[in-house]
Formats: sequence, structure tokens, C-alpha cells
Amino acid sequence: MTDGSTEPREDRTVPAAPGRDAVVVGGGLAGVTAALALADAGLRVTLLEGRPRLGGLAFSFPRGDLTVDNGQHVYLRCCTAYRWFLDRIDGTALAPLQDRLDVPVVDVDRPEGRRLGRLRRDALPVPLHLGRGLATYPHLSLAERAKVGRAALALKGLDLTDPALDRQDFGGWLAAHGQSARAVEALWDLVGVATLNAVAGDASLSLAAMVFKTGLLSEPGAADIGWAHVPLGELHDRLARKALDSAGVRTEVRSRVTSVSTLADGRWSVEVPGERVEADAVVLAVPQREAHALLPQGALDAPERLLEIGTAPILNVHVIYDRTVLGTPFLAALGTPVQWVFDRTAASGLKEGQYLALSQSAAQDEIDLPVSVLRERYLPELNRLLPLTRDAEVKDFFVTRERTATFAPTPGVGRLRPGARTRTPGLYLAGAWTATGWPATMEGAVRSGVSAAEAALSALGRPRPAHLFDVEEAA
Repeated sequence: MTDGSTEPREDRTVPAAPGRDAVVVGGGLAGVTAALALADAGLRVTLLEGRPRLGGLAFSFPRGDLTVDNGQHVYLRCCTAYRWFLDRIDGTALAPLQDRLDVPVVDVDRPEGRRLGRLRRDALPVPLHLGRGLATYPHLSLAERAKVGRAALALKGLDLTDPALDRQDFGGWLAAHGQSARAVEALWDLVGVATLNAVAGDASLSLAAMVFKTGLLSEPGAADIGWAHVPLGELHDRLARKALDSAGVRTEVRSRVTSVSTLADGRWSVEVPGERVEADAVVLAVPQREAHALLPQGALDAPERLLEIGTAPILNVHVIYDRTVLGTPFLAALGTPVQWVFDRTAASGLKEGQYLALSQSAAQDEIDLPVSVLRERYLPELNRLLPLTRDAEVKDFFVTRERTATFAPTPGVGRLRPGARTRTPGLYLAGAWTATGWPATMEGAVRSGVSAAEAALSALGRPRPAHLFDVEEAA
């Protein structure tokens, strides 16, 4: 199995050593995190992943001579769990953070023409750190900026533990607090769509408040942006696999789990074609529908709730030009369908020209459009947004689609998200869709893996690894 062969394999059973064995099903960030945490605590861990690689929905693939990410992923300084993960796999230097938040925002739909503004912070206490940036933000009127400040203070005062917040939509709350349609577009959705994968009107107030309170209103540097300067596969597959190997984890790819069941002695049996692995603890770190299919009867009070957790798509548009057309690492856009544009030239290995990746969240209306239609839509928009593209030659244009990129952060989703523990001893859940308190981000995925590992270690009476990230309230 370790060579990834697809040849038929002899049936075999790997017996468990009592109190020492765990199986993690799923090799995304949640599963890798859980496996590392369990192995660091002294358990013998097997990680089973159905795909031929690790990394889940944050991965890379070859396209000719290039290495392409399926989508652009960023994190913030406040994403302390993901930062711990990077450190654990020795990847911190490959995904650095900005020294200070600085986001170029270009509005192309103005009577006077294209206009550049910036969202910046200063080295001042909260909320003064955003004061100058907001005061000089040219995409809002003076009155709108003042109302944004008042809404931010009201948002800061919300109690994230109040379950009533989850039943409200963020758009309605913004309207009730004096936010104009322009303010929503130019600020709240500019940040919220990228982090929540939903526009304000479709997002739970609880999740939106969590994003803005934590990212913009907790610490001065909380919203500083970090991103991988190498292909995601270098981090989430190669370095993750190296860390797993060093921790003693048996990692098997192309090993899709077909069933999870209890044994007569209370341990667990996890089956893949040709093999059955026995263990004392199992972590299901797979998407919610796959988890539902694998759950034994009685594991959750209302397992059908997993099927009620919706999904939301992300579309990524990739354009390679014959010359440099963007002079910054990334920018955000207003007045155009384009949302965020990132320079992936160096990370992809491109030697000549420039490679831009457009990250289009909440892409329900575009996710299934033909490439030809998307090309006709987005190349003229890039000409409006980046004047240097008008004289440049497009060398390649392609799209990547993640139809179920995240769980949908709709009002009421909080009651559907289960914690790490199930009703069946020894079985635990992980994944960004579980009850982490975060939206579907890399941060939420890592936190869920930690929570599942902590729950398993507690039940097995094993000490928590001293260096493990500290989740304040493990689910």
C-alpha cells in the first residue's frame, strides 16, 4: 500500500496493541493535525487517505512545467492554530506573514476612472490601529466611514457565545447598524466573502462577528496576511508527510475507507479494500457527507443534521501573461466581478511572464460556466483592473473549481455542527465543518484536529503533548 499501487492486495488484518493504536481517516489539515498530535502523545497511528496525496482541498498539481495550486489560500496572524501547524511541519518560513496589514483595493467603476485605495493598520492599540486607514480609505464617503467605525464598535461588543447570533444574518445586522450598500461592498463583503465564502446577507452573524472581532478587533496585528510562497503541496503534502514519517505515523494514500465498526472487545475496525486495521480510537476527518456515511448507528443523536450542512463553491481563474502586469503580490477589486488577484509566478515555477490567480468565493452563479464563457467575462475585467494587461498576450487561461470548497456559513448552521466527541466511545470527528467556532478555514481545520486528538487522548488516559496547540475550548 505504501507504494500507491493499484494492484489487488492480499487481505490482511493489522491487530491493535491495547491502548496504543489510533486510525485517522482523512489526510487533509484536520486529519494530519490529529495524526501528529496522537503520535506525539505516544500512540501508534495509521492515517488513511483516499486521494493520492495529502492536503485535502488545499493542494497543488502539475500543469506542463508549472506547479499550480487548486486555489489561493491565505491565513491571518490571528490564525494561531495554523501557524502552530506550519511550525510543526517546519513550513513557517515558506508561508510568511506581512509585517503589517496592507491591502491594495482598486475600484474600477468610478466616474473619474480607476482608483487605488489601501486598507492598512498602524502600530497602535485596538481600535486606533485602523483609525488612519479607515479615515483615508477613498472608496467610502466620510459619513460612511464614520458609520463603519460605529458598527465596528457595536460588533466588538457582541457576545460570541450567544446562540441567538447564529440565527441572524450578517447583512440584516449591518443594515440595522446604518451600513449602506456601498459600505457592505467596499469593506464588509470585501473581507467577509473571502473569509466566509458568502455575502453578508447569506452569512451567520455569529460566524461573521467571529471573523471581524478576531481578525480586526482583537490585536493590532491580528489581520496581517500570510500566504504560501511555494506550492501548497510543498506544505500540506511533502512537509506534512515528512513530519508524519518522523512522528512514526503510518501514512497510506489511495486508501479509501469503506467501513468503520466496533469489535466485540470494544475496539474499532476500519476497512479499506484488502485490509482491516484495528484500533482503540478512530478520528473521522472527512467531509460531513462522507462522515455521515461512515458513522455507525447511534454515534450521533441526530446524524441527519450532517446532511443539512450545506456547501459553498469557490472558483479560481488562472491567467498567464507574457509579461508582468501586476506590481504587487495581490490586490482586491471593487466595481468588477473580480474579487482578489494574486501573483503566483515565482511559486508556480514560471520563468517568463506573469501568472495571476483570481480567487472567486461564493461563486454559485459561475461555478459550472464553461471556460470559454469565463474567459470572455474575466479577461476584459482584468483589462479594466490592470491597464498593463491591455498590451499583454495571454499565454494560458484555465480554471479550477471546488464545488464543495467549504461548508455554507448560513444562519442556523451552528446548531448543525457537531463537536469532536460522538456518543460512541473511541470515535471522534474532525474537519472545518465541526463545531470549532470558526468558518471553513485552514485555521478551523487545524483546530478541529487538535480537539479530536485531545478528546481521544483524554479517553485513553494519555497525557497531552506539551507542545500541542492549546484550543481554549476543545469540542
